[in-house]
Amino acid sequence: MDNLIKPYGGKLVDLVVDSDKAELLKKESQHFPSHTLTQRQLCDLELLMNGGFSPLTGFMTQDYYSSVVGNMRLPDGKLWPIPIILDIPDNVASKLELNSSKLALLDEEGFMLAVLNIESKWQPDKKKEAKQVYGTDNDSHPGVKYLYENTHGTYVGGAIEGVQLPFHNDFEILRDTPSELRQLFNKKGWGKVVAFHTSKPMHRIHREITLKAAKDVGANILLHPAVGQTKPGDLHYYARVHCYQAIRKHYSHDMALLSLLPVSVRMAGPREAIMNAIIRQNYGCSHIIIGPEHAAPPGIREYETRFYPSYAAQEMLKKYQNELDILIVPVNEMRYLEEQDQFIEINKLKKLGKEGVLFTDKEIKEYLAHNLIIPDWVTYPDVVEALKKVYLPRNQQGLTLFFTGLSGSGKSTLAKIIYAKFIEDGSRPVTLLDGDIVRQNLSSELGFSKEHRNINVRRIGYVASEITKNGGIAICAPIAPYTEMRRAVREMVEQYGAFIEIHVSTPIEVCESRDRKGLYEKARKGIIPEFTGISDPYEEPKNPDICINTADLAPPEAAQGLFLFLLKAGYIG
Repeated sequence: MDNLIKPYGGKLVDLVVDSDKAELLKKESQHFPSHTLTQRQLCDLELLMNGGFSPLTGFMTQDYYSSVVGNMRLPDGKLWPIPIILDIPDNVASKLELNSSKLALLDEEGFMLAVLNIESKWQPDKKKEAKQVYGTDNDSHPGVKYLYENTHGTYVGGAIEGVQLPFHNDFEILRDTPSELRQLFNKKGWGKVVAFHTSKPMHRIHREITLKAAKDVGANILLHPAVGQTKPGDLHYYARVHCYQAIRKHYSHDMALLSLLPVSVRMAGPREAIMNAIIRQNYGCSHIIIGPEHAAPPGIREYETRFYPSYAAQEMLKKYQNELDILIVPVNEMRYLEEQDQFIEINKLKKLGKEGVLFTDKEIKEYLAHNLIIPDWVTYPDVVEALKKVYLPRNQQGLTLFFTGLSGSGKSTLAKIIYAKFIEDGSRPVTLLDGDIVRQNLSSELGFSKEHRNINVRRIGYVASEITKNGGIAICAPIAPYTEMRRAVREMVEQYGAFIEIHVSTPIEVCESRDRKGLYEKARKGIIPEFTGISDPYEEPKNPDICINTADLAPPEAAQGLFLFLLKAGYIG
């Protein structure tokens, strides 16, 4: 007997066609235009196909999109907060005719997962979309930044015919569709289930929050972490899953279940909180835990960057609670009170005249990096052991040294000296990615336009991230003149290890005096176009990890200063 909450809209959507239809679509799709899906699009497609986005039956058409962006409503009036769209390159869009074309949707390996029937095609107003969905059109919000920089200019929408759910080669036993999870809840006799959404590792405080919520509403617990595209700086999901598996053992038998959610987070705050609630209703949960900063961008506590007021997500869900069957369980911020050995809500601490202690994820990472002992009240030993496998002590973890500066500033010379020192040390493999060498071997077809410069630096960043992920040292020395691209490389690398930005700040007049190739002279005469520092800007780093001016320093002296910085910070020795 099914005692579970009904899916949103009353019926769980399943867009995967039968085997005969799937084979026919595979054959026909050889003649369709195709699009290789991004990670976000793969996540969206999976939740469309398996019913996680019920009642949607495809990527949104323009009328759905406009209604959702402007009014948080589907055209039939149902509450829906986030546009689920498919953006494609203009050259692909130009091949598509409305109501007659079909688009084959491919994964990164080229497997055809689904066919989109083209019912709508348009160029969106992304600033308006950002303002409505995120509450800001400022690209310092990472969700807005992604919208501006990582989505194509044409949106297409229509019904989906699913051939095959996206493939997952890891943690298969922990991946459940809404239908499968509902069957499991019924098998276990779980009528009420409270969902916990997270993209961070879980510790003692999270166990306390989930247990309290479960007791308050009389429910079992679904630990339902996001394992698609998550927030900048988040630990990669494969490492987090080991933490979730470890903490799952600290719940009593049959109290909690762990399942992975293939969702791409938007960091859209209150609107995304509603989206998360709808998804969990489709997965069969009766309640969802909503914290004070639910779905907010990262760095709130560390940098005081705030796009949404605390508890804004809770307030919006309360406003629309009567339109949802799933109930929210609001959680206040909690801190640890040592004399009582327990976590207590801040408002209760204030009544006691106490402040309590907060131990952030950033502090946990710092403790592990410096091989310090994390207090027992923060987390469990087996969770610490899982984290230690990815948060190695600094002198053992992968590392990227990213030199940036004008041509002739001395960055390549410094990079080569530091490279030699690491080679001599021999404790970790080291690779030098000098700007000129990369240009010859990885980017020989590129010019020096802003677009091509960014492609070149992105390639360097990708190689550096792979080296860092595998415990090596990548030493990069491109000019890298643009702030946004340097930031993107940092984000690319920091999910796997350390990133040190070194600004070689030698003044342009000194750089020009060292120019044996006469490049600056040719640039001033207009012979070389788009030359950094002359006819193309160099955006100086505002907060580099270290700044070195080689105008009055011999190369060995400058390199020694950097080497001592790395030694003091714990990356050497």
